[in-house]
Amino acid sequence: MRIIGYARVSTVGQTLEGQVAALHAAGADAVVEETGSGGNRQRPALAKLLKGMGRGDVLLVVRIDRLARSVAHLLEVIETLEGHGAGLRSLGDPVDTTTPQGKFTLQILGAVAELERALIRERTLAGLETARAAGRTGGNPKLKARDPAALRALSRARDDRFFEEINATATEWVPVIREMRPQSSWAAVARAINRAAAARPWSPDRLNRAAKRFVADGFLDDAILAPAPKAQPSDRLCAIIAGMINADPGITLKRIGATLERMRERTPSGGTAWPLSSVKMLKDRARRLGMIEV
Repeated sequence: MRIIGYARVSTVGQTLEGQVAALHAAGADAVVEETGSGGNRQRPALAKLLKGMGRGDVLLVVRIDRLARSVAHLLEVIETLEGHGAGLRSLGDPVDTTTPQGKFTLQILGAVAELERALIRERTLAGLETARAAGRTGGNPKLKARDPAALRALSRARDDRFFEEINATATEWVPVIREMRPQSSWAAVARAINRAAAARPWSPDRLNRAAKRFVADGFLDDAILAPAPKAQPSDRLCAIIAGMINADPGITLKRIGATLERMRERTPSGGTAWPLSSVKMLKDRARRLGMIEV
């Protein structure tokens, strides 16, 4: 069993020394340090820490607010820990999921969170009903009027949120991009990142957007945005088609395609249905490679 401490401050100017000392004094075998907003759930150090927790391990914090800023996020972290067979203990709060009393406190927190969500829904619906009765509708009037300044402000706000999100996980995806691009496709790079560790799975389009954003700010070289080399048809497929033709010189493209589909061979682009154009392309390539004897 290990006791792993987690210490966090919001800004670079703040110090972690007090938290680290308290965690070590409480028996922490190691302390993971992080600088970042408590409202940001995408914290790389915390995500890596949670992933590495094992059965019987205990995550130790000085106070709950160092770990989560909402009951919902706290319950999410505890659920992740329980999935690994690990527990959570806070020095300054009555939260210790390794004891019956701590688990009871957790049940109370869950009930409070559910009540909080219900009250928010109720107040929101009541407010909307009152506004409609008074002839008012929700939304930003300037945005509804398509005011250019309001639209620009909204675009900047969205861009800032996107940058904060991708910057928080930059240690996960930036090294992989630097290593694989532009030799590999965005889909291949996304698969590599997702196999390693990613709190939120990357899609090729989102990864491309993130890379363009970092290139624009000078954090990445624009060479990574160059098109990846076009994938060459598999010589194995050429050999299969050449074998069919050598065995039956009169075989048609349609029959070759149907046979490949029965064999569950995928097209060069990854599809399951074989168009005649793909069959012909591979047949011509096989002939150029000298695989076809007739």
